[in-house]
Amino acid sequence: MNSFIFQAFIYLLAAVVSVLIAKRLGLGSVLGYLIAGIVIGPALHLVGNETQDLQHFAEFGVVMMLFLVGLELQPRALWEMRSKLLGLGGLQVIVTSLVVMGCAMLLGQVWSVALTIGFIFSLSSTAIVLQTLGEKGLLRSSGGQASFSVLLFQDIAVIPMLAFIPLLALPELVRHPLGSNAESGGHHSFSLVEGLPGWQVTLVTIVAVAFVIAAGHYLSRPIFRLIARSKLREIFTAAALLLIIGIALLMTVVGLSPALGTFLAGVVLANSEFRHELESDIEPFKGLLLGLFFITVGASIDFSLLYAQVWSVLGITLGVMVLKAIVLLALAFVFKLRGTDRWLFALGLAQAGEFGFVLISFTVQSAVLPPDLAAILLLVVAVSMLFTPALFIIFDRLIVPRFDRRQEEDADEIPEPGSVIIAGLGRFGQIVNRMLLANGYKTIVLDHQADVIDGLRKFGVRSFFGDASRPDLLHSAGLHEAKVLVVAIDDPERAIEIVKHARRENPHIHIIARAFDRTTVYRLYEAGAHDIVREVFDSSVRAAGYALKGLGMHPYDVEKSKAVFVRQDVRGLRKLAPLWREEVAVFDNKEYIAKAKEIADLLEQAMMGDRSALGEKAERGWTPPDIAAEQLEKNID
Repeated sequence: MNSFIFQAFIYLLAAVVSVLIAKRLGLGSVLGYLIAGIVIGPALHLVGNETQDLQHFAEFGVVMMLFLVGLELQPRALWEMRSKLLGLGGLQVIVTSLVVMGCAMLLGQVWSVALTIGFIFSLSSTAIVLQTLGEKGLLRSSGGQASFSVLLFQDIAVIPMLAFIPLLALPELVRHPLGSNAESGGHHSFSLVEGLPGWQVTLVTIVAVAFVIAAGHYLSRPIFRLIARSKLREIFTAAALLLIIGIALLMTVVGLSPALGTFLAGVVLANSEFRHELESDIEPFKGLLLGLFFITVGASIDFSLLYAQVWSVLGITLGVMVLKAIVLLALAFVFKLRGTDRWLFALGLAQAGEFGFVLISFTVQSAVLPPDLAAILLLVVAVSMLFTPALFIIFDRLIVPRFDRRQEEDADEIPEPGSVIIAGLGRFGQIVNRMLLANGYKTIVLDHQADVIDGLRKFGVRSFFGDASRPDLLHSAGLHEAKVLVVAIDDPERAIEIVKHARRENPHIHIIARAFDRTTVYRLYEAGAHDIVREVFDSSVRAAGYALKGLGMHPYDVEKSKAVFVRQDVRGLRKLAPLWREEVAVFDNKEYIAKAKEIADLLEQAMMGDRSALGEKAERGWTPPDIAAEQLEKNID
């Protein structure tokens, strides 16, 4: 069967099954799509030559991806990360391209082909790396943030690469039918710049780019407002697709990359009030088209070529990954990444990326790379991505344990203990630290991010590098003499271990711990924390208060309602904590569910004005709390 419906069924079935299996194995969706293509193509031969036509269609998903990347690039966010984005990211792309180019020229390639190969292998897999870092909770680490900055710069760098690569076209390939548009069957695309002198081509290009920027800034908003008044979601979606396709068409007829125009349009619309609506409408199309693109890449892998040149492909793949890792390690040293962060950065970005597929296909169409060489490079990119999970396994099982042992020697010496120890200084811990310092208390800050520590010392804050979960570091920080310990790290398991150790070593220390959710609250409660602060609880209560004011409730009643809610929630958690069982799911714990329903009923009665339901007397607005009563119970908020 070769019908369209059958082919669509095969592609979708392969995508769903393979991606689900890949996600379950921790391989990521991109590898799942590649494996799906390999299965239905070279393995089972369920699809045929139509994959080449589908690949050209699916490449439009890359155009959509770059539009969404542009939507995320607000000028303020770019400015805040300018150092790593431009310095680290720019150097990585430039140095890697030049190193790979030099090696390719040593192997006999002409400079233009070697430079193109350098561009291709300078890129890493955004989809695989970001997903893996997120799953492992490493995205907020110094190595994770550095990796994100480099990946973001790589995504941006694709734009000038796509614009520059056609200038490297080889004359002998232009006359070759596989390196020209002859394969299209003689169909010629309309071009506004064909036959024009160079200065006119430049002028038309500048006008087209200026038009995209001006139209995105001045025309798009009133047009989208007009469409939004129709209240027809499908029309807004159609308009979003029309915007991207129209800009891509304009860029094509002036001889530029469609991705360049859509990226510029995305940046222009990054501050638009329609940004999130555009993103939500385009995202499903982008995801499906990119998935289809990766499936067609997997289906088009020439396994007969791989079998014939398996050692060459593996040698080039390992050589490229080693070269990239060396360059990344050197840059990590220059930018002061330490320990595991340095190796996470180097190993995580050592592979080639999905944009390599795009560049390889584009270079063949632009007569820059010969088709036989492009086929080998395509295999190298795919194999390097397949090796990526192994790199993260090496990091987890070899690098991390080794540096955990070494960190015991590398941690800073703490000459003078403090009365307040703060473990972790991210978004949460820095607010606590600032308030304590403002009230005249001396604190000791422990954090494993070297750049954070270096920055704090410039402001005169006593901060020390090291892992706060290490007992010896806590002891040198004055655990036995300290009055207060604030556990502000965002790793629940490490936080619980710190609380257990601190409670065991110093029963009198007052422990304040940060919790991600209710389950973490119960575990920290069992571990011995006094005050447990859920990350978003206070801000959520404040947001609810604003909502009540917006609905017309009097500010006095709002404050009273917030106070009742917080007090009852705290008491409810204290009643539920003894009933919680780590080995029993909450939805299967009958005693827990019954008590939760009882607490919810009491809360509803109290919020509706029946104060007697809680056994409380009427109180005046904003009266000081009963300090004696507060001290009788532990605070869990």
